[in-house]
Amino acid sequence: MVPVFPRGLSMLWESTNPTAALQARFGFDDFDHAARWLSDALADRWAIEVRACDRILISSGNAIAWVQTGRGPLVVKWSVLQDEFVKLAATADLIHALDQQGVPVAAPVRSVHGDRRVVVRSGLLPLSMTVLPAVEGDLLDVTDQTAVHAAGACLARLHLALSSHDDPRLQGCDRRPVPDLGSSVEGWLSADDPGRTPGASARLRDLIADLPAIDAPVQLIHRDYRSANILTAGRQIVAVLDFDDVRPHYCVYDLAHAATMLATRFTDWSPTPRRTRESLQAGYRSVRRLTPAEELWLEPLILWLGIGQVPPGDDPAGWAKAVSVSSG
Repeated sequence: MVPVFPRGLSMLWESTNPTAALQARFGFDDFDHAARWLSDALADRWAIEVRACDRILISSGNAIAWVQTGRGPLVVKWSVLQDEFVKLAATADLIHALDQQGVPVAAPVRSVHGDRRVVVRSGLLPLSMTVLPAVEGDLLDVTDQTAVHAAGACLARLHLALSSHDDPRLQGCDRRPVPDLGSSVEGWLSADDPGRTPGASARLRDLIADLPAIDAPVQLIHRDYRSANILTAGRQIVAVLDFDDVRPHYCVYDLAHAATMLATRFTDWSPTPRRTRESLQAGYRSVRRLTPAEELWLEPLILWLGIGQVPPGDDPAGWAKAVSVSSG
């Protein structure tokens, strides 16, 4: 992938000064300090020679760097979020397994000791690091309906592959079972709906009134399947990225989330056009047929997730209009 971010140091979505964030979150004085540390870490733990570090991008307690190496271009990700270290290691193992199943992913490069995720230190600060190949491709164009159809089919194949994985490290921090969808939506409507789109909320309440329970098992899902995490070459999907949010849930929830959020990218947070949602769903159904209950739940879930994206105050992206149209 050709990065869409400038060379040097930048933030993914926050307005924070990136050098200040680099110092406060990861203990590096500046970009050059981080690049030297990165070069040493890759040489020591992966036996990889770094020839240049092009850019470092910061997002919350995570960072991603694009480097030129003796093995070609690589992407390096690290995290300071120690509570996530076990899950991140499990995610790296999962991505490797998906690669072995033929799912298009960027499979982690093994360290000299065979690990796919390694804890390294910046001074006294532990950081969880993984090294990935830099996949050549472009972010999914949500106006290309053929590519969107392919993305839907890819999501279905991903779900089929994920159905065979059951890693307790990926069950979530509280290990509580996934709640019934009806209870979740009703509880949100009663207690958490901010009331920004009353017509859409009333429509949602009507839609879920007599829906049956989901007649499909809970399994691992991606939970962040959108254009920013889907790379294409032409109209083919060449990589699904960012499995950091993987958790057990229902496949139809993941499809609804993808249909709602597919057009979002970094600081461009726009609703997905109806035609694009339909192309994604058609592609999905071409590989994995939805159960009768999943079919009934899909549109209410898309409406629910869309209502949740309507911001307070100004709404330049038009989320309120999008959910009002979809509920009309």
